[in-house]
Amino acid sequence: MTSAGRRRALLAVAGAAVLVLAGCSSGGEAGAAGENVTATRDAAIHETEQGAAQDAVAPVPTSEGDWQGVAEALGRQGTLSNETVYRVSFPRADLSVTSQGVQIAPGFALGSYAAFARYPDTTMVMGDLVVTEQELQQVTTALQDNGIGQTAVHKHLLAHEPPIWWTHFEAAGPDPVALARGIRAALDQTATPPAGSGSPSTGQLDLDTAAIDAALGTAGSAEGGIYKFSFARAETVSMHGRVLPPAMGVTTAINFQPTGGGNAAINGDFVMTADEVQGVIQALREGGIEIVELHNHTLAEQPRLFYMHFWANDDGAALAQTLARAVDAHNVRPVG
Repeated sequence: MTSAGRRRALLAVAGAAVLVLAGCSSGGEAGAAGENVTATRDAAIHETEQGAAQDAVAPVPTSEGDWQGVAEALGRQGTLSNETVYRVSFPRADLSVTSQGVQIAPGFALGSYAAFARYPDTTMVMGDLVVTEQELQQVTTALQDNGIGQTAVHKHLLAHEPPIWWTHFEAAGPDPVALARGIRAALDQTATPPAGSGSPSTGQLDLDTAAIDAALGTAGSAEGGIYKFSFARAETVSMHGRVLPPAMGVTTAINFQPTGGGNAAINGDFVMTADEVQGVIQALREGGIEIVELHNHTLAEQPRLFYMHFWANDDGAALAQTLARAVDAHNVRPVG
């Protein structure tokens, strides 16, 4: 039996179990039967997802030179991660955004990006564009006109001025330069500044980074005045039969922006399976961290993943303790 056939058979078994148990259950037996149905269904879904990941095709190694056409089309150079993912960033240094009295740095929560990976049969691109409310519809039109699919439109911050939206996208095709041109057409509908604009902060961070590192069990990295952490899913994530490396955007991201006296605003998102969502919410709320959004970033990934954005502005080391409990509530590992 093929892998696809095996997965179909597993789901059929789960469906049959639901019907059989539902038909023979009554009164006090209903609760136990329902638990058995859920366990059977969840086991089948888990095995189906694992089978999909095992069958998925990994990206092929590339070099910086392989992506030069993409860099030229986008008007800036990217960085190559593990010889597989070429990621290009477009920080919105042109925007002056405040949220709950905090001036938001571009590297904290205003970073657009596009991540490319080459596979034996195609090139895939995924990413996220930060756009103003006035830019959103023109960006949507440009993406759609150029064959770039949108997979989410939402916010990453609570009350903020001016209104900003984040739109996630994905596409695949044989020509990575054509994909890059489609993304550039969308960027051209925004006031995103050219490469080299702005002056990133390079000074000492007013944070107890040693305490933050100790709480989260790994060392963060300082970039543009922001202290950052990244955690990848411990299991393989796939989409459309292809492995998605963490650098494609499939990570839990935690950012600390110093706000004075060892305090920090925190923002980012947790990447979770459905059964992890409530535990992560509870861990965050127990430490006073606010929930901003719960949503998807992609449409067809395996296992199904949900992303949750968060916010707080308080003592950085204390917030790290709470964030650590939320990290422990989902299946991730630190990535450098």
